[in-house]
Amino acid sequence: MAETEYETIIVEKERGRARITLNRPEKLNALSRQLQAELREALWDADRDTRVHSIILRGAGRSFCAGYDLTPERRLAGESATEADQYADVYRKSQTFDDDVWRMEEAQRDRMTILDVHKPVIGQIHGFCVAGGTDLVFLCDIVVADQEARIGFPPVRAMGGPPQHMWTYHVGPQWAKYMLLTGEFISGAEAERIGLVWKAVPGDRLTETVEEIADRLAMIHPDLLAGNKRSVNLALELMGARTMQRLAAELDARMHTSPGMDEWRTRNNEQGLKEALAWRDGRFANAEQRRQWQQEHWPEGPRT
Repeated sequence: MAETEYETIIVEKERGRARITLNRPEKLNALSRQLQAELREALWDADRDTRVHSIILRGAGRSFCAGYDLTPERRLAGESATEADQYADVYRKSQTFDDDVWRMEEAQRDRMTILDVHKPVIGQIHGFCVAGGTDLVFLCDIVVADQEARIGFPPVRAMGGPPQHMWTYHVGPQWAKYMLLTGEFISGAEAERIGLVWKAVPGDRLTETVEEIADRLAMIHPDLLAGNKRSVNLALELMGARTMQRLAAELDARMHTSPGMDEWRTRNNEQGLKEALAWRDGRFANAEQRRQWQQEHWPEGPRT
């Protein structure tokens, strides 16, 4: 795919690096299927370009990525209603458990390109890095964050789990469980402290810090970069990391069948996405909100 054909990303190449920018700023770079497919193509193009030593993955606008695009997919340009209906009748949607797993694995293959390309990929986080944004960026080889960035996976509160699981490999079981059992956000500075990112820096130094890494990698032959990236990745595979990605998609699909997700579906269908998200996260906003929720749902208080 030629660079001029990309609609949801921007690709720039210079001085031994390829910069890939998620470019849906009006949607906070929410991950549509089109964006993920275009990202896959751009990553492989950069990997095959012998002038490129490293790849920078970043987001346009106010945030790196607000997660997966949960709005209904629009009909493709030029596609008639009849064609759209036939597509829905013939190709997989989310009617069954296996359909759900199949669709998530399809998208996962696009994201896994970050891990599979031979060139190192540097993730650059600013603003919000939410849900699918974490699925994407924590496949990168080195991640740098704005100290004030907000990082988390709040869908675990009502919608399932991450279909891409690198959390345990970055931060160990305790912090992985905290993040995935509570859906809480942490700052970029906190992410550095626990090892989720390599470094957190003030926002006005974020681009400079990432470019400095790319400057260093531009002085090293790509063969050596590839060998050392792959040696670490093979170590991760020996620890089960690749198998875990397939299992993560399947476990997410299993959670989608839970009655715990029914209220989310109902609210999303009847009240819309904005209200459903407010319901999901509002009760977690502060201690008073949590106390109010407890009183409404557990009015009997403590038992002896």
